[in-house]
Amino acid sequence: MPRLAATPLKCCALAVCLLFTLSAGAQEQKEEPKRYTAAEAKAHIGEVAIVCGKVVNTRFADNIRGTPTFLNFEKPHPNQLFTVVIWGRFRDKFDKPEAKYKDKEICVRGKIEEHRGTPQIEARDPAQIGEAKK
Repeated sequence: MPRLAATPLKCCALAVCLLFTLSAGAQEQKEEPKRYTAAEAKAHIGEVAIVCGKVVNTRFADNIRGTPTFLNFEKPHPNQLFTVVIWGRFRDKFDKPEAKYKDKEICVRGKIEEHRGTPQIEARDPAQIGEAKK
């Protein structure tokens, strides 16, 4: 069976194909996560996404282990459609989030998880939360 010789042209073509494949993969990783409403989030548990809605109810639960702050979207607790949870160890970064985000239309970026039937995202950094674009 004849052996194929590696020519500079074949090596160059292989390098170009490899480079194109790697750059395409890098571009896919930089894509913006999908955006969902608070009501849609429940169907997307486990996804990294952006969830937007109106914060209608907040609570800093300083009497609960972990001292969480809850930002409830669209309906007040216990009927909220979605919750942003900010644990106490990250709270200082947010500057009183229960007051800052109350009655605001916001979007939060992160992994959608579920707690007792309600979708939620844990926010650890203020950069995860922004004003909703209308």
